[in-house]
Amino acid sequence: MLKISTAPHFQTNKDTKGIMLDVVIAMLPAALVAVLFFGFPALVIILTSTIGCVLIEYMANRYLFKRENSIKDLSAIVTGMLLAFNLPSSMPVWMILIGAFMAIVVAKLCYGGLGKNIFNPALVGRVFLFISFPVQMTNWPKPNFMHFWNIDAQTSATTLGIIKHIDAQTSATKHVVELPDYTQMFLGNVGGCIGEVSVLALLLGLAYLLYRKIISWHIPVIYIGTFFIISFILWITTHSIQYDPLTNLLSGGLMLGAIFMATDYATSPMTIKGKVIFAIGCGLLTAIIRFYSAYPEGVSFAILIMNALVPLIDKYVQTKFYGQRR
Repeated sequence: MLKISTAPHFQTNKDTKGIMLDVVIAMLPAALVAVLFFGFPALVIILTSTIGCVLIEYMANRYLFKRENSIKDLSAIVTGMLLAFNLPSSMPVWMILIGAFMAIVVAKLCYGGLGKNIFNPALVGRVFLFISFPVQMTNWPKPNFMHFWNIDAQTSATTLGIIKHIDAQTSATKHVVELPDYTQMFLGNVGGCIGEVSVLALLLGLAYLLYRKIISWHIPVIYIGTFFIISFILWITTHSIQYDPLTNLLSGGLMLGAIFMATDYATSPMTIKGKVIFAIGCGLLTAIIRFYSAYPEGVSFAILIMNALVPLIDKYVQTKFYGQRR
């Protein structure tokens, strides 16, 4: 069948399913590290969230929205894995399924499905769980490398949680509070959400996505760079450990958010200039929320706020086509 459409015309051998498959492959290193450090509970969370998102999308399309089945495009699997990556390893199964419902039905299908959603579905699910169940969402079991059947009830604060309320000049900071070193944070041997702890695994995923040309470098690099510059300026002017740029770069959900969620096609700008503005805004908001709010982390809120501004950004930085009046 001959299909007629307006310009511009692009020819590519990539479809939605292929793109989503590449994203899933890029997330596998982080998933593997999560299971190695947090054991069987992490595997349960990943499987519960992923299978839950797929089943919820299938049933919602069939019985609620009366739409064609869309689970074959693998986007529900991506959402499920990303939601799991944003949860601690002690999260109850029934709460995970509530987050999956919010991500798929409320944040995605209610807007019309893939490509029509305004906000990143996984982040909507994560923030809803964080607001609704703050105790469970801030309960961080200690990692235990290669202990697959790890069900240890011991918990520890995240790196950002530790430095949020301490003063680098006090003796308590030096003798009582022990921060993870840079190597531990880079490899993933720290408390936190299961998919955000290993910077190495996330960078491997970034390298794969760039190699496959699934994303461009603009959003992750500028997002991370903007935040790094702000934290570096604050650090050299105050000498407070709270603003240590390397600690802030290697801990929390900055890498996960910048690589896998801020780059979401449906919720990020279309033009290069728009991506730059979007990334700078994400970095600035993340710094403001991390350093000046009651929350130790600000990635989720920063990306969602910038998601809401994407239509405005696209409107004012849209490309002028040949023959169009200025």
